[in-house]
Amino acid sequence: MRLEKFSVSEPYIIKKNNFSALNITTTQQEEKPKDEFELGKVLVFDKPLRWTSFDIVNKVRYLLRHYRGLKKIKVGHAGTLDPLATGVLIVCTGKKTKEITSYQDHGKEYIATVKLGATTPSYDLETEPENFKDTSLVTENSLVEILKGFLGRQEQYPPVYSAKKIDGKPAFIFAHKGRGDEVKMRAQLIEITLLNLLEFNPLNKEFKIQVACSKGTYIRSLAHDIGQKLGVGAYLTGLRRTRIGDIGLENAISIENFELFLAESQK
Repeated sequence: MRLEKFSVSEPYIIKKNNFSALNITTTQQEEKPKDEFELGKVLVFDKPLRWTSFDIVNKVRYLLRHYRGLKKIKVGHAGTLDPLATGVLIVCTGKKTKEITSYQDHGKEYIATVKLGATTPSYDLETEPENFKDTSLVTENSLVEILKGFLGRQEQYPPVYSAKKIDGKPAFIFAHKGRGDEVKMRAQLIEITLLNLLEFNPLNKEFKIQVACSKGTYIRSLAHDIGQKLGVGAYLTGLRRTRIGDIGLENAISIENFELFLAESQK
């Protein structure tokens, strides 16, 4: 398979008929390093289910060592996705790692699937459902009205099963040790600018929503809070990040196709 070469002065995109879409940008330097990934690139991945964000970072670092011989390449991601979520994950290499913070500050968009009629300690499928309740009185109209109340700026409490620091340690460490009840999570200011109901299935007790929100928003907490407002409980069963700022899934590539690209570019 024939692939175009990277450009070090212009944004580079692998077309969809050549490994979906890979969005890579570079910065012009007076003295060009020996490899463009050291110069700095912004890679957009479609993170697969059950991979952590650091799994992707470590895989990229390994592949660049293996195919490009870069033993000390800097690699970092610009916004954690939970293992049970999929979708847009921005990974920066080389000198572009200095721009990670700018990507973290961008707004995010998600498609979330939520189960009604129970809660979980983690607010998602990481832990077992409990506190089961009847959902027969929940209608599409009542759900739409509840969703309207979550638009705008508001305070939100992160889940105990999260990386938020408590006494210098991630809160999930306490939760996994069965000490979640001892943890006092602090509310943080967030903003939800879009909240659309996409599907409502009363038989399966599920609904699907599109969410656009500020950085720091926990969709798991949103799902839980919607369930509390409805009085029946709810937890997240599926999450796909579709956009970070102007970068969407149309710009993303799988980790498998990234490896295939690197292998082909060495031929």
